[in-house]
Amino acid sequence: MNAVRRNVAAPIMDTKLARFGVNWARKSALWPMTFGLACCAIEMIATGAGRFDIDRFGAGVFRPSPRQSDLIIIAGTVTLKMGPVVRRVYEQMPEPKWAIAMGACASTGGPFDSYSTMQGVDRCIPVDVYIPGCPPRPEALLYGLMRLQDIIMREAPSAYIFESDGTVHRQRSLETDDELQTTNLESEKIVTAAG
Repeated sequence: MNAVRRNVAAPIMDTKLARFGVNWARKSALWPMTFGLACCAIEMIATGAGRFDIDRFGAGVFRPSPRQSDLIIIAGTVTLKMGPVVRRVYEQMPEPKWAIAMGACASTGGPFDSYSTMQGVDRCIPVDVYIPGCPPRPEALLYGLMRLQDIIMREAPSAYIFESDGTVHRQRSLETDDELQTTNLESEKIVTAAG
């Protein structure tokens, strides 16, 4: 069955029209999960209100369960005790799934450089979009959501290949990753030559 998925379904899904249709449907129907940990959660809640209306972007159905959502917005300070819980909730989400780190505390630990604060939620889950600010305004969350939609439109629908043991091997290579890797290698060579 996996051979059929890889050899028949994947090439069909990677055609230009199918890729556009699947990615458009994914980006237009994001279901975020409510995961507010601190003051940034108030701004996330305000984004769902009538003034900012996150529903215009297809992300207005906030789900209370990770099994019903495909986007997790980490809004607030993540402590070291909360890290395993965030990881468990993220792992319960079905593929494809995305993550947004909202605010300085979720992105880098914020002003709390202490023994109990995790210095960025990316230490326990992969993050797709970082939203700066303390706390970021609802407009910033909408902008981050639009950037996530841009990322989704560049993904290959066949990137989520299911193996026989039920695990998912996510192959998230964007079109510009090779260019960025080449640029980073060149800059490392320049630094090494100068040093």
